[in-house]
Amino acid sequence: MIRQESDLIKQLRAGDKSAFSYLYDHYSAALYGIIFRIVKREEWAEEVLQDAFLKIWDRIDAYDESKGRLFTWMMNLTRNLAIDKTRSKEITRAKKTDDLHEFVNTIDKQEQTEMAIEQIGLLPVLEALPPEQKLIVEQLYLNGYTQSEVADEFGIPLGTVKTRLRLAMITLRTILKVE
Repeated sequence: MIRQESDLIKQLRAGDKSAFSYLYDHYSAALYGIIFRIVKREEWAEEVLQDAFLKIWDRIDAYDESKGRLFTWMMNLTRNLAIDKTRSKEITRAKKTDDLHEFVNTIDKQEQTEMAIEQIGLLPVLEALPPEQKLIVEQLYLNGYTQSEVADEFGIPLGTVKTRLRLAMITLRTILKVE
C-alpha cells in the first residue's frame, strides 16, 4: 500500500505498474472531471484521460517535487491536453453539429463532475480564497479557460488575472502547507 506521495513518485519512476494502478485508481475520477468540464463529451474526455495517463507514465521523470504536488502537475498536464483537444479539428467540426441529446448529456455529466471535485476536498479550500482569486482559479483550473480567455470574458486586464492567480497560488500553498 502506498501512503506517501514521495514513495509513490519513487515507485512510478522505477516503472512499478502497481504504483501506476494506484495512481489511476485514486486520481482518474478527479482528472476526468476536469477534462469533462473542458471537452464536454464523454468519448473525448475518456480519450484525453487515456492520453493523460500515458503522458504521466512517460514523463514522470519530468515531474519536479520542488514546484508543487503530484496532483497539481497531473492536473496541469491533463488540463492542457483537454484544451488542446478542444482546439482540434475533430471538436471544431463536431461542435457545429451538436444536437439536443448531447446538450442533455452534458448537463447530466456536470452534476457528476461537481461531485468529484467535492469528493477530493477542493471546494472548501477554494472557499478560503478572496472572491476575485477564487473566480480566477475556478475559471482556469475547473472550467478550462486560458488566462487570456478569463481576461476577455470577465473584462479583467490580463496582468490582473496573472497577479490574482499568483496570489491565489501563494494562499493555497499556505493553506495546504506546500513548500
